[in-house]
Amino acid sequence: MRFTADSPPASGSSSSSDIPATRIRNLGRADYASTVAAMQRFTDQRNPHTPDEIWFLEHPPVFTMGLNAATEHLLAPADIPVVQTDRGGQVTYHGPGQLVAYTLIDIRRAGLNVRQLVSALEQAVVGLLASYGIDASSRPDAPGVYVGGAKIASLGLRIRKGASYHGLALNVAMNLEPFSRINPCGFEALAVTQLADLGGPQDPEEVAGALEPRLLSHLGA
Repeated sequence: MRFTADSPPASGSSSSSDIPATRIRNLGRADYASTVAAMQRFTDQRNPHTPDEIWFLEHPPVFTMGLNAATEHLLAPADIPVVQTDRGGQVTYHGPGQLVAYTLIDIRRAGLNVRQLVSALEQAVVGLLASYGIDASSRPDAPGVYVGGAKIASLGLRIRKGASYHGLALNVAMNLEPFSRINPCGFEALAVTQLADLGGPQDPEEVAGALEPRLLSHLGA
């Protein structure tokens, strides 16, 4: 996935005492379109004193098409709904057993540019996987996290009014078959993998608890 921004964030940073504590919300399984609408409302209504939030959740099966998505990458959706969304990037799949972390961050206040935000999300996942004995890395040509060439986490962001929403999706223990119905993130025949197949934990809630402090650390929260 990639990002899209309405306007470039201002440079500069704030002291840690100016930044309220990040709020963590565990939303369980939530409808995709309703969740995006909630993120949009949150972003539109926030002010310089609004705490950042990280939302952990899972989605029912859905293909999502980013602003740059080409329809030829949607191969055979069949019975799975397809939703156009406002993040950057191409097409991806969300479903039960995949941990989604939406990062609603005032990047101006945090002193982050978009590249730093992307790197923070990627490195949080890389560090998490390392704690499970899994060697993972990011790629300069394709945002996300990869294990041996197979994608295990996707990124997609929107920046509006100096704040981010959307975030990352980490495959934990899910049905990977729907990925064969698309060119994931616009890459033909891109292999995908998940924690359950690599000896990692199979409970998204457990993984969320382990990912949370790494996200907070890398985001400077």
